[in-house]
Amino acid sequence: MRILSLILIILGLCISAGTQAAESAKKSKLKNKSSVPAAGAAYAKRTDAMAWAERVAQENQLDPKWVKAQVAQAKLIPSIPKLILPPAQVSQKNWAAYRARFIEPKRIQAGVQFWQRHQTLLKQAEQAYGVPPWLIVGVIGVETFYGQHTGNFRVLDALSTLTFDFPKEHPRAAERQAFFSKELAQFLMMASKEKINPTKLKGSYAGAMGLPQFMPSSWANFAVDFDGDKHIDLFNNPADVIGSVANYFKAFQWQPGMATHYSVNFNREQLDMDALMAPDILPTFSVNSLMAKGAVIDGDALLHKGPLALIELLNGNDPASYVAGTENFYAITRYNWSSYYAMAVIELGQAVAREMPSKP
Repeated sequence: MRILSLILIILGLCISAGTQAAESAKKSKLKNKSSVPAAGAAYAKRTDAMAWAERVAQENQLDPKWVKAQVAQAKLIPSIPKLILPPAQVSQKNWAAYRARFIEPKRIQAGVQFWQRHQTLLKQAEQAYGVPPWLIVGVIGVETFYGQHTGNFRVLDALSTLTFDFPKEHPRAAERQAFFSKELAQFLMMASKEKINPTKLKGSYAGAMGLPQFMPSSWANFAVDFDGDKHIDLFNNPADVIGSVANYFKAFQWQPGMATHYSVNFNREQLDMDALMAPDILPTFSVNSLMAKGAVIDGDALLHKGPLALIELLNGNDPASYVAGTENFYAITRYNWSSYYAMAVIELGQAVAREMPSKP
């Protein structure tokens, strides 16, 4: 299992469902803005953009004229290079504040309505992929408030800006620019395959799309035609949205019936916090080894067979919160590389489940 987890880390560095965790705070703020982002110059006269289009068309068996025509319509969005940069000042993490943004009455009620409206699809997805409805509902609720905030940037513009004008001052500029270049190519391949006008699709400033905020590579690798209509639509087709989220988690080794985390306390006399925190969120410790380092778990946690990780959630100036995360907790972080995100998904999904009307 440990080897499998390490493999998943490598995969996670290459492919994610949405944007990376470092970008999620900015993205959530932008979702609440309805204004259309200001556009700059088009890429039609940029020789580097046209050369890129020619190369990508040849590499992916696409019509060069069509690819060039699409890239020519893309426009630089001046705000995006600023948004993609790490913040100048990193604010102190606060799980309580982060949680309050997502575990709140309006979002929970919207989740209940989504679950009731698509109950049959959620059951079918669980049967097909082994992923419970609460997890799918939690992800879609955290990502886009059940479709209310899917982004106002033209995906073509966002990905082109990050391909041709990625900020050089970014600490990982070369790596991230190469990532977005591949995402733009994937986006154009998807549009060609699905016969979609690339200029019509809107998403996040990083190019994440639809209700589940899939990046183009995630669309290519994990999106499914769950209703069998021969098209994949993550913007308007709930069947494809639900099936694709479930398929994503199955691909990242979600294990049906396994808890996501357990409560944990500490034996201060034995506590070796440095050792417990060293693997970060990667499940590494057996129950016995976790307890030998001063973690205290009880009940069902003592019967857990797989590896565990100590998950730390900072609360600003208040004491941190801790849980023992399982491989299923780790699977959720493959959607967005953040333990705060994973806990928000879990708590929102389970809060919605508690509010679902019980059957007579």
